[in-house]
Amino acid sequence: MLIDNKEFYVDERTILVEDTLRSLQDLAKFHRNYLAIPIIAITGSNGKTTTKELFQVVLSQKFKTKATIGNLNNHIGVPLTILSFTKETEIGIVEMGANHQKEISFLCGIAQPNFGYITNFGKAHLEGFGGVEGIIKGKTELYHFIKQQGGTILCNFDNAILKKKAKGGIILSYGFNEQPNCLGKVIENNPYLSLSYQYPSNAEPVQVTTHLTGLYNAENILSAITMGCFFNVHHLQIQEAIAGYIPDNSRSQIIKKGTTTIILDAYNANPTSMKAALDNFKLLDAANKIVILG
Repeated sequence: MLIDNKEFYVDERTILVEDTLRSLQDLAKFHRNYLAIPIIAITGSNGKTTTKELFQVVLSQKFKTKATIGNLNNHIGVPLTILSFTKETEIGIVEMGANHQKEISFLCGIAQPNFGYITNFGKAHLEGFGGVEGIIKGKTELYHFIKQQGGTILCNFDNAILKKKAKGGIILSYGFNEQPNCLGKVIENNPYLSLSYQYPSNAEPVQVTTHLTGLYNAENILSAITMGCFFNVHHLQIQEAIAGYIPDNSRSQIIKKGTTTIILDAYNANPTSMKAALDNFKLLDAANKIVILG
């Protein structure tokens, strides 16, 4: 056990250090350097945790993967995640959260990711970042690190800002409109999403069904599919993984109560995620609809 207060010293099982948090972070960085595995870092204003879980279910079809538990994605959670990876781990997936400048850069210094993915830029933690431009600058610290390390950036080519910020790096792309490496098409969204994808973009389409609702989840799903294709996960395994993922964390959950369908999407409520949820709810086909907002 690490302690930084000598009054709590018990015996040789207790190690006295100057700063327990700094020691935790240093141990995680040392452990990362010992691990010769690809690590995928995910950040963004919305969708990080759902995307992380989708990456996990897809890649675990072929590899022994470990990922951030829940949303332990800060200066404590990221080191704990890295330290949970063992010699049996073949791919690590690390979620990174931030509420101010230089935080993503600091977390990258610990995790040393080979792959970087930014879900989006939204209106979250505006006070810490100093506005939307500050959010963009803070989140793209991940891209800067990946470029410096010669890693690969997973990029949504439908997002003009993300596409611009990724320029100059090694890019693995996906999208629904441009001609990316992985081209997607939404087939249905009422209430569950189903879509098709082509990887590469001139290949035969593969259809995927899901237990997720919300058009905003189409990007999360396609990003996971793209990463699976990159790591040569078979199409049938990708289909099975996506179809089998059922959210249970108050994100995009669908609950049936008699003749009533409840869409539980209450984990977060920043302005961007709230608007996306309402826009999607408006599109759903139902005779009577009620919104309950916190």
